[in-house]
Amino acid sequence: MNYYEQSGNELIWRNKGETLVITPWGEDSLRVRSTIQGDVSDTRFALLEPAQTDVTIAIDGDSAEIINGRLTAKIEMDGWHRYARIRFFNQRGELLLSETAPANALALKARKFEPYLGGDFALTATFDGQADERLYGMGQYQEEILDWKGCTLELAHRNSQASVPFVMSSRGYGFLWHNPAIGSVSFGANRTTWHAESTKQLDYWITCGDTPAEISLRYARATGFAPMMPEYGLGFWQCKLRYWNQEQLLAVAREYVRRGLKIDVIVCDFFHWPRMGDYRFDPEFFPDPAAMVKELKAMGIELMVSVWPQVALTSENYAEMQQQGLLVRAEYGEQIGMRFVEDSMFYDATNPRARNYVWKKIKQNYYDLGIRVFWLDEAEPEYGTYEFRNYRYYIGSNQQVGNVYPQLYARNFYDGMVAEGQENPVNLLRCAWAGSQRYGALVWSGDIMSRWEDFRRQICAGLSMGVAGIPWWTTDIGGFHDGWPEDPAFRELFIRWFQWGCYCPVMRLHGDRKPVERVYRQDGTEVLPSGAANEVWSYGEEAYPILVKYMKRREELRDYTRELMRQAHEQGIPLMRAMFYVFPEDPVCAGLKDQYMFGDLYLVAPVLEPGARKKLVYLPAGGWRNVDTGEVYAGGETIEVSAPLECIPVFERM
Repeated sequence: MNYYEQSGNELIWRNKGETLVITPWGEDSLRVRSTIQGDVSDTRFALLEPAQTDVTIAIDGDSAEIINGRLTAKIEMDGWHRYARIRFFNQRGELLLSETAPANALALKARKFEPYLGGDFALTATFDGQADERLYGMGQYQEEILDWKGCTLELAHRNSQASVPFVMSSRGYGFLWHNPAIGSVSFGANRTTWHAESTKQLDYWITCGDTPAEISLRYARATGFAPMMPEYGLGFWQCKLRYWNQEQLLAVAREYVRRGLKIDVIVCDFFHWPRMGDYRFDPEFFPDPAAMVKELKAMGIELMVSVWPQVALTSENYAEMQQQGLLVRAEYGEQIGMRFVEDSMFYDATNPRARNYVWKKIKQNYYDLGIRVFWLDEAEPEYGTYEFRNYRYYIGSNQQVGNVYPQLYARNFYDGMVAEGQENPVNLLRCAWAGSQRYGALVWSGDIMSRWEDFRRQICAGLSMGVAGIPWWTTDIGGFHDGWPEDPAFRELFIRWFQWGCYCPVMRLHGDRKPVERVYRQDGTEVLPSGAANEVWSYGEEAYPILVKYMKRREELRDYTRELMRQAHEQGIPLMRAMFYVFPEDPVCAGLKDQYMFGDLYLVAPVLEPGARKKLVYLPAGGWRNVDTGEVYAGGETIEVSAPLECIPVFERM
């Protein structure tokens, strides 16, 4: 009986209605797909066309193997259930990852398809746990955790949570769960279990490499490289909630110029429009946006404009978009996805016609005015109650495909800008999925609180996003919610956050500062309020020179940062690099989560506790120079370093 067959460069196994296909997918990489009662499909949610490679396939009775470069997949059938189990090995014959065995009488299934009668499947894929393994990546979760071994994660997006299901193992492999379904993953001691609530097939991609950088390169080739960061991404970005009229925004930009402080971008935040989904400036508050853009460009400043995917029921575009089927649809109840200011529904970014409709509006009302960078907020999208099962897209149910939404939202604007001849578009988004990087997604960490514990979480979030293939990442300096510039305790947090922001991929100031400023139309109608001032001169005489110091240091780093951006663009290497990433052979670095490398040259150790004026820092072997004091250290040890309020510990590798 022939359970196996070779079809071109693919290895196929069939039994009891299951079809399992292993395909070479780029250098040292394989794609694994399986389905029940049918053929696997080649759905490209994140994966791109692979480079052709030479493979070796051998079939020997109940076993078979496929070798692609340094990665080998071996399939063996147990004698009892006739069930196929896959194990993966590197070029040295070392086991990387193994599907769970049937375990005789237990009759376990590593690929368990549970049918929805009359529909598709819930899917669980199970792999053996490995005690000595560390697991990194997975996108952005609001946890003070870098190594996910022993953790369970939701595979779903929320405000401040971006599920990017790529994990990098200390054993030398990278694994992409190529499935945008709502689900979960558990990295247990005895099992790693991936679960999709609804899907048509199993689909994952695996690669191997001798260093983290090699794995990043393979992954970027499989899912896409980030475009080169434009020059305006290298400097300082000024933002607040919210500059609510044209003159206020221009006055802030002029003041930065008057003070001799260079900024690259200033942001016009949300509700500058008449209604959500109108996709244009409100003429009462922004009477001449073309002139605003022109004056800013003359000062060397780009204007970034916030765009939301929500379309209010009162929007001038709602009726047409609803009639044309361009909006997300609720399965039950009212056709409302979110209630903020007024009822709205999200446009369907998975629908090519919807993307074309929205871009035409954006081009006419923003792009043609000279605006070249957009803030694509609410990108998860942020359903009011996160009832994922209640929404349906053009390409399927939210439960089955919902996690791909932010990627296609980014693509909407990227494709439109490229079609206009713009090179290397980069836009700010609040969420991402695998492949978002190729559409110029600069992700920020969402509407987080202004607390020390949230600050600490952002270090892990940024490092994890970099490992997951999203190199363009930033955060609201100072946090988003509940920061009071007049509060001395918040000022200390703000200063420490600002210092760290200098060594983030993009240095961006934002936040909803207190107290609020109430805003009214000329007719007396109240509209969405604004926050308190959030410029570098808003935090008192002690803070101002410290903030200016780090603004200027960011400028001094421009050439260095540009080179890091190029490495990410060409090699898929993140700018923020966890210590294990640069020093994989150093066991101490494996667990470090409160310090990291900004590129290969600078070791950054943010101060993450209130009142702290010293910090313990581990310096790997080799020479290190404190950039503020000039002191030199031999490395290979943990030192206690001074950290006065005016500086955070940063060491240059010698």
